[in-house]
Amino acid sequence: MGMARSTKTITRPKAIIFDWDNTLVDTWVVIHDALNATFNDWGMEKWTIEETKTRVAHSMRDSFPSIFGDDWERAGKEFYGHFEKNHLERLTPLPNAESVVGELFEIGIHMAIVSNKTGRLLRLEVEHLGWDKIFKSVVGSLDAAHDKPAPDPVLLALAGSTINPGNDVWFVGDAAIDMQCAKNSGCFGILVHKNPPKIAEFGDFMPDFHTDELCSLPNLAKT
Repeated sequence: MGMARSTKTITRPKAIIFDWDNTLVDTWVVIHDALNATFNDWGMEKWTIEETKTRVAHSMRDSFPSIFGDDWERAGKEFYGHFEKNHLERLTPLPNAESVVGELFEIGIHMAIVSNKTGRLLRLEVEHLGWDKIFKSVVGSLDAAHDKPAPDPVLLALAGSTINPGNDVWFVGDAAIDMQCAKNSGCFGILVHKNPPKIAEFGDFMPDFHTDELCSLPNLAKT
């Protein structure tokens, strides 16, 4: 396992907010297939899986208008029609994800999810895995006034608790948009990715901490 710290000191967390897709669960293939099925419906050129991974980060309401123009809402309905056919059957936790969230829950850390997946479908997936008992709140696209990377969904995820954003609230994700959301909301950004972050990709939103393995989080949380 390799890790790289920034100048910030890691603090024992009062809360951990997780991204969902491809941080805790593997959904790239399902998203990719549904997106290309929608492109096919619209007579558009399909993307490669690499293009999907690179270009899919923002929520539908923030990304589809630039792809489908004024008809983006109709395209969105078609996308979710394809997606909902088998997203639960194909939903797969990433290696160690179940044991990691279980251990963090056992040590009493307040946990939540903030994702740019539509909230209704996100909560269906969380419940399908039986993780709705672990996460205090599950916030998806359209649940807050603005989606990630705006701070709104983070504030909503912590609403009702006595916890406020700060270095003792970790935002854990796999992409630059997660680290941007962490900074925008005043949280401590932890990137979980096999490759170290590069300024060319993250710019002003470099993570406060990087680890290449999700399973390192429980030990870090106990420090």
